[in-house]
Amino acid sequence: MRNFTYRDVLNLYRTGKFPMSDSRTSQQFVIVEPDMRGIIPLDGLHISRSLAKFMRSTDLTLTIDQAFDAVVWACAQPRPTEGGGTWISDSLRQLYRLFLDMGHAHSVEVWQDSELVGGLFGVTIGGAFFGESMFSIRPNASKLALVHLVERLNAGGFTLLDTQYLTDHLESMGGIEIPQSDYLKLLPNALKIRGDFTALDHPITMFETTPVDLSPKDANPEA
Repeated sequence: MRNFTYRDVLNLYRTGKFPMSDSRTSQQFVIVEPDMRGIIPLDGLHISRSLAKFMRSTDLTLTIDQAFDAVVWACAQPRPTEGGGTWISDSLRQLYRLFLDMGHAHSVEVWQDSELVGGLFGVTIGGAFFGESMFSIRPNASKLALVHLVERLNAGGFTLLDTQYLTDHLESMGGIEIPQSDYLKLLPNALKIRGDFTALDHPITMFETTPVDLSPKDANPEA
């Protein structure tokens, strides 16, 4: 879809669809509308005992929107489970950056000292967060990002966390799969809400850090 504008792409999300490319260098993307849709109910996040214990003792820290480009880059790295390819093309990376500048995209970053070790990003419209991808190069890093994301979405009045597809990783955190027809019933109400991604007004556990290294090595994309 070479001639699509950013407004056209935002409208894809508003109608229950999303873009994907078939390679890093592709100048086109396909419009995807799965029969079954992955979501995480914002009141249904599952935190295992081992993860809760890890969260109490970890020295990992969190930020938001401080290393958006690096998070998207890490998520776009080739995936061995998908034949060594990626669905995030350079063109889509540029589009996501434009959405960030417009306030329609956000990232959560996880740091170990000054090294970016995990994170996620997604597109936001109204009270819907359309999760695009996540990565980690340290155990539990992406899980910490997801826990914080859900906390932030709840604080900001969001009602829908769309994960596109359901993976084992997401299912272990409370993700479920619903028919696209049910998803399309949830979406309009979420779009009417004025979600605020910055509404979280208390100090974030594992949050404060001074980002330095914005080029994670050996990234492991997870969604």
